[in-house]
Amino acid sequence: MADGKKSEERYLVPAVEQASRVLFCLAAAGASHMSLLEICAQVGIHKSKAFSILETLQRFGLVQRNTDGKRYALGPGLVSLSRKVLDDLSPPRLAQPILGELAAKAGSTSVLGLIDARNIFVAAKHESEGNIGVTMRIGHRLPLTYGAHGKAIVAFLPRKERDRLLREKDLYFHGDPSRLDRARLQKELARCRREGFAEDLGELNRGLHVVAAPVLGPNRAPIGFIEIFVLFSGKAVHRFGPLVAEAGKTLSRKLGADVDERRDDF
Repeated sequence: MADGKKSEERYLVPAVEQASRVLFCLAAAGASHMSLLEICAQVGIHKSKAFSILETLQRFGLVQRNTDGKRYALGPGLVSLSRKVLDDLSPPRLAQPILGELAAKAGSTSVLGLIDARNIFVAAKHESEGNIGVTMRIGHRLPLTYGAHGKAIVAFLPRKERDRLLREKDLYFHGDPSRLDRARLQKELARCRREGFAEDLGELNRGLHVVAAPVLGPNRAPIGFIEIFVLFSGKAVHRFGPLVAEAGKTLSRKLGADVDERRDDF
């Protein structure tokens, strides 16, 4: 055994480890309840030890018995624990420090948007303390394919889903659908997949440049985007791209996405 592994196991508390294994055993059970003997067999602990652990867990509502008192299942006390975990893992909560750091580095407003069917909505934002800023209210909605965030999202969709969406009539990547340049769009999407970010250089709002990167969920499909609004020259905008791309990757990792795994469905 490696020295590092030995050092880690030095601090393990046997009773806590066994209790954790009991909980995971009940969670993986095919049936709704398990007997004491079944738990002992799967976890590999003595009957008296398992009984003591189950009684202790039951006291805190983490385990419950069925009506005959002979079989066990996970208890309602886990609901409050899981609710806290889910709250802490919510994209807006996890994004706040990332948006703050990004806004400070870029001297701009940073935004987290989440996908809602064929639209996106602003779920979180951070405005820099500079003299010039861009205000966007929480809850503001835009078409999914609008501008830089649309390119960032669609570029990272699986190929079949992306191709299906691009066959639609009303696409807002370049503003009004009548202005869509499909050949140019394909180049922009390829560049976004390669560099990790997309841009809108004042095309949708004169003088306002946007840099966006996708935010991926556990299945590595886009769930939203991070973007910044920049009031500098178009040439200066591109240097902010890697910052936005890294911010998107950081949030994606916190949400359970393996952003470094190669994808073959582009």
